[in-house]
Amino acid sequence: MNIYHGIEDFKKLDYAVVTSGTFDGVHIGHQKILARLKEIAQRNNGETVLITFWPHPRLVLYPEQTDLKLLNTFEEKAELLREQGINHLLRIPFTKEFSNLTSEEFIRKILVETIGTRKLVIGYDHRFGKNREGSFEHLKENASIYGFEVEEIPRQDIDNVGVSSTKIRNSLLEGDVSASAELLGKPYSITGRVVKGQEIGRLIGFPTANIEVDSQHKLIPANGSYAVKVGYRNQMLKGMLNIGYRPTVNGKSRTIEVNIFDFSSDIYGETISIHFIRRIRDERKFNNINELKEQLMKDKTLAIEILND
Repeated sequence: MNIYHGIEDFKKLDYAVVTSGTFDGVHIGHQKILARLKEIAQRNNGETVLITFWPHPRLVLYPEQTDLKLLNTFEEKAELLREQGINHLLRIPFTKEFSNLTSEEFIRKILVETIGTRKLVIGYDHRFGKNREGSFEHLKENASIYGFEVEEIPRQDIDNVGVSSTKIRNSLLEGDVSASAELLGKPYSITGRVVKGQEIGRLIGFPTANIEVDSQHKLIPANGSYAVKVGYRNQMLKGMLNIGYRPTVNGKSRTIEVNIFDFSSDIYGETISIHFIRRIRDERKFNNINELKEQLMKDKTLAIEILND
């Protein structure tokens, strides 16, 4: 997959089959659109193009809204789209200036002059251009003028899938990572760098890697303990992870700590990925360290059962 960080880098194609949107999560609803995109491209010996915007438009248009949480960083989204077999990913920097581009200008400058769109596939109720004035009807009116066809994935097709990025975010905020995995088509994951912690886990026989997630907008699931798989250097390891404030040891800040089973390598400074399989329990305060240790032993037994299932 080719990745372009602006329209100036893109070389016009002979037969471009295009879609656009934020595609946060690249969930099974999005995958329906992508499958149709690839089907048309294969039939016409064309190439697939996905246009996305970064940063997320809400961060630019409503900077006072600091609560936006995203399912993917751009790098994660790009990897998911690569797995889906998209040929070209065009990332357009979203700025105030770009937001003032009219739907007519978007069609002419980007879809036609830059990409060479021959077929545009969009999800239902897709809007584009200044004040989201562009619509499917608007596209259909202009399609014949500019020489491309437009197709809308019917509302019932997407609704029948029963998935949206909002629904996935809500399930993660409730800690229901099993539900989010069904909607995403794979376990939800986060990526981060291993940093130094207080090393309390090491003292009680459960050494943990503290994970620092780079993006402040990346959604972190609800506090609690989880059975997880850990991606590290082309390996997929098993472990259990805790998100929370570590009340038993009077923790002051929210941390993400993973205990990787049967693993003893020094990975400080390394980047690892966490894939959430199932939630084990809520975070809670224990009376002492020994009680915490006993619970961790039970958690590990359950996590192993889950991961071996």
